[in-house]
Amino acid sequence: MAVTFESTTRTTIGMTELFDLSRSIDAHRDSMARSREEAVGGVTSGLISLGEEVTWRAWHFGLPIRMTSRITEMQQPHYFVDEQVRGPFRHFRHVHEFTADGAGTGTIMVDRIDFAAPCGLLGRLAEKLFLARYLRQLIETRNPHLAAGARAE
Repeated sequence: MAVTFESTTRTTIGMTELFDLSRSIDAHRDSMARSREEAVGGVTSGLISLGEEVTWRAWHFGLPIRMTSRITEMQQPHYFVDEQVRGPFRHFRHVHEFTADGAGTGTIMVDRIDFAAPCGLLGRLAEKLFLARYLRQLIETRNPHLAAGARAE
C-alpha cells in the first residue's frame, strides 16, 4: 500500500531561484545536516538535472541509509520529479512544483511525495505508524531552509 502526502511552502524568492535551490545538492545537504546526509555518488555538488542521479548516505532511525535518486522529469522552472532507483523503499517519487504567487511577489512550492515501504506487514505498519510523519517532517525542515534563500551553486 502506498502513502501520499503534500506540503506547501510560500516564499518571497523568485520561481527560477527557488527551482534551482531545490535542485541544489549543496542546499539539500545543508538543510539535512541533522541526518548527516552526504552525496556520495553521481552528482555530488551543484545542480542536478534531467536524467542525472545522486546517491545519498544518511542516518535515519540510528541506521545508515543509502538511496539513489534520478531526476526523471523536468520543466524548468515549473517542476521536476525525482524517483528512487535504489534504496530502502519499494518505491519513492517526489514531485516538486513551483508557481508564482497571485501577488507576483514570490513563489508557491508544492512537494508531493508518494512512497511505499518494503513489502510485508511490518512495512505497511511502518508506513502508517511513523514513516509518513517522519518524511513529512524532513520536507518541512528542508523547505524553510530553501525559502530563507540558501545559496544555490
